[in-house]
Amino acid sequence: MTGITDFDSLRRAMAENGEQPEGPARNARAEQLLAEAEKLDIPLAVIEALGHQLKVYNYSSEKDKMFVPFARLLRMWDEHPEHFDAYETHSLHWVFKWMTAGMLGQPHIPLASVEKWLGEMEHRYRLAGHSERAVRSAEFSVAAHIGDVERAERAYAAWLAADRDSMADCHACELHTQGWWQAERGRDEEALRLWRPVLEGEYTCAHEPHTVLASSLTPLLRLGRLDEARAHHLRGFRLVRTMESMRGAYADHVEFCALSGNEARALELLAERPAYFTDTGHPRSELDFLAAVTLLMDRLVELGLGGQPVPGPAGQSWTAGELAVHARARTEALAARFDARNGTSHVSERTRARMARRPLVDRLPLGVRTARPAAAAPAPAAPPAAAPAPSREAGLPELLETARRLSDTLQPHAMEAWAAVARAAEGTELDARDRAEIADHEAMARGPEGVGLFERAAGLYEEAGDPGEALAARSRAAYARALAGDVDGALAAVAEPYDRVRALYAGDGTGPRQTASVLISRARILMRRVHEADGPVAEADLSAAEGAAREVLAVAEDRAGEDVRLASRAAEARAMLAEVSVHTGDLERAAELFTRAASEYVAAGLPWFAVEYEARLAGIAHHLGDVAGAERALRAALEHGGPHLEAPGRAQLHLQLAEVLGGRERTEEAADHALQAAHWADEAGESATLGAWARQQLGGLLLRLGRFAEGAEVLESALGDLSAETHGDGAVVQTQWWLGDCLSELGEHRAAAERRLEAAEIARHWPEQQDHATLAHLAAESLGRAGLPGEADRAYARAGELWRSLGNVHGLVRALRARAWLALRTDAGPDAARELMAAAVRECESALGAAGDEETRLRLVSEAGHTHRQSGDLVARSVAEDAEEDTLHAAYEEALAGMTRASAAFASLGEHGVHDRTGAELAAGWLEADLGRPAAAAARARAVLSAYAGAADAEADETVRARRDEAEQMLRLTEEQRAAN
Repeated sequence: MTGITDFDSLRRAMAENGEQPEGPARNARAEQLLAEAEKLDIPLAVIEALGHQLKVYNYSSEKDKMFVPFARLLRMWDEHPEHFDAYETHSLHWVFKWMTAGMLGQPHIPLASVEKWLGEMEHRYRLAGHSERAVRSAEFSVAAHIGDVERAERAYAAWLAADRDSMADCHACELHTQGWWQAERGRDEEALRLWRPVLEGEYTCAHEPHTVLASSLTPLLRLGRLDEARAHHLRGFRLVRTMESMRGAYADHVEFCALSGNEARALELLAERPAYFTDTGHPRSELDFLAAVTLLMDRLVELGLGGQPVPGPAGQSWTAGELAVHARARTEALAARFDARNGTSHVSERTRARMARRPLVDRLPLGVRTARPAAAAPAPAAPPAAAPAPSREAGLPELLETARRLSDTLQPHAMEAWAAVARAAEGTELDARDRAEIADHEAMARGPEGVGLFERAAGLYEEAGDPGEALAARSRAAYARALAGDVDGALAAVAEPYDRVRALYAGDGTGPRQTASVLISRARILMRRVHEADGPVAEADLSAAEGAAREVLAVAEDRAGEDVRLASRAAEARAMLAEVSVHTGDLERAAELFTRAASEYVAAGLPWFAVEYEARLAGIAHHLGDVAGAERALRAALEHGGPHLEAPGRAQLHLQLAEVLGGRERTEEAADHALQAAHWADEAGESATLGAWARQQLGGLLLRLGRFAEGAEVLESALGDLSAETHGDGAVVQTQWWLGDCLSELGEHRAAAERRLEAAEIARHWPEQQDHATLAHLAAESLGRAGLPGEADRAYARAGELWRSLGNVHGLVRALRARAWLALRTDAGPDAARELMAAAVRECESALGAAGDEETRLRLVSEAGHTHRQSGDLVARSVAEDAEEDTLHAAYEEALAGMTRASAAFASLGEHGVHDRTGAELAAGWLEADLGRPAAAAARARAVLSAYAGAADAEADETVRARRDEAEQMLRLTEEQRAAN
């Protein structure tokens, strides 16, 4: 059973098929429907089925199939034009344009045939009385394709000069092609100017702004407008992702990723569309796609990733290097076929230029999860055979001098400098001092595993005659033990160096630098005990740590201006005092000390050391409610860290700043920092943890900014990594909630419902059910908008039960009202709808009787007013227009009673209810008019005008103007009624 029994069922089936996703399945169904149409023996049925088949072919990867149904349609037109109605006549002429473009995309069709068809199109358009605008547009496409710039410019000018008529492409499609040409000619700014109305939503169609967003990507990168490029990619890719016919636009997104340092995302895009490698029905878009693939693969090979597995044509496994060769060969062969057909070299030249494009930005953060592919380690290069290896001794003095200078001034790359010294010193005789410093710094680089090397360095310092530095090295060994978890052993180990260095210092046997080094190591060990305490910290431990920090200050503070190392010790000791204050609960004092410590590091020329304490300060300031102070501290940390910040720390700071700025309603700037946080988390290899948090925040901020498509892409990316185990189920629910909001704003109501239902299922298990109820209600709204009234009613019923259990009358009443309206769309019918609305009224009345305070009462009065208003609307709409007069009269009277009650309720709210009252009055007035009572209708209209008499902002208030206009219209109508009567 096909279900096609008559022309109407055929039309319904074609309409349903037209709503299906593009692709072979839809095309096959169109072929079946044509066969069914031929059985009906109705010429127009066959014409419409052929038109449907042609359309689905055009919007698919099987564009090469559309020529046969069009040829048959044209023959039917030439033989029996009377069989075509006005719509099919228009459609026949419209698709002439598709044929011209379709022929250009098929290199086996001779250019002479394309030109002949263009002439045929011009002839038939002239006979039909159409403007030449569409013809000149088609001629421009032919000329631009073969590289005849002079002819293309002539046709372009003639196209724009010709009048627009019903055969012209829609504004959006025309502007896309015009902008494309400007970009081709190197005029990117002009292209973007032309595209602006499409990008801003002034002009849209089934495939716009999809293609404009894709075409704008590379011009935006070339112009350095990176934020717009990112937004266009996220927004545009979402539009083309499921549309099989948009392989060319899809290729633009792949190219964008390759040119913006997002090679990993480009590979993800290829993996989503494996059929694009092998679909041959539209060679022109195949050429575009393969050119983008070649560009991407060449880029991966250049990065040293030629051996990386990549998505490719089905049937074998591919590496980037193999696919680069394969894709280039296919691309060049396809381009050569077009050029052979065209008699020019334009397509090959243009394609080669596209494949040779260079990255336009090193790495453009996108917000979605993308990790830069790790470049393969290059093979070590051997020295040239003719050149002897340089002498190690020759560079050693200079390396030592550099390393000492960097470590003496605490520069960030000192450890790398000492590692270079160690490598250069292999096999070389050095004095004890040099060997001590090399061992000392190697131990520092090893952290907890450096105990033995520190002890060796201490012995060498002793041998070199520097007992103070030997004690400093032993104290560092003790601290390494603490880092390894042995705090008690560390305290025991540091006791002797501590006692000895104080005695040496008192007798001028060592200097303040070595003494401070021992003291800071001891203080660090004591602070370690404080930090690792289970539960409250013992007062004795806090006192010991504080005393140790003050002892450092006693030695280092007064000499900080003389020695950067002593300045560093003093600042660190002050930060320790701040930590002690945190543990004692004196957060104001802690903030003061952290601020001072950070300032001392900056004053000493060591701003990168201030970052840790500025981050701590930000947390304390936020806790104290000093949001501005938290923002200042985070900005300072990012500034002072500069290029020395590691990726995880940078991500954390950006994320914290995003949260602070978002809380201060500086959403745009907050989103920028959340984007940076996501980027640096990916760079740090923490996409699934810190990156997921950042993307969740970014998605929520984009939602607040009204950038719903971008927000949806980012939130979907975040959900791939968020888990209840790692991030908590609250984060998962919030992300699903925000994503549902984005999808709802985008009109993707079924998907929005799925997200909201998934979130509601998690929230169902929470002790507090407010979120569960809200999500259930939102899911019901989405189901209703998705055209699923039965599912929506069940979801509203569940939400209503939850609202009742929470004692939330407003939520319960709104759920009942929504179910009443849904009942009109289901088999439940008008009676059930009225009963549900009546139940909502009863809930309002019951709650009003129990209202405990004035604010609650006023809110309930407003809710009751809206319920009466909707009750009246529902009753009026539930009766059929062709119902008997008595039935109509009774329904309108009942509806009028509801409107009157609504007006009275809103009137009791005074100025707060004026707009709602006037809306109810006008609805009541129209009902009075329908009931044949023009005087009563006029009285209600005058009451509305009186309500706004003397309103100071009447002209500026759109609602006031609309109400007045409607009231005056009602007065005119009632005057006409009275005159007629």
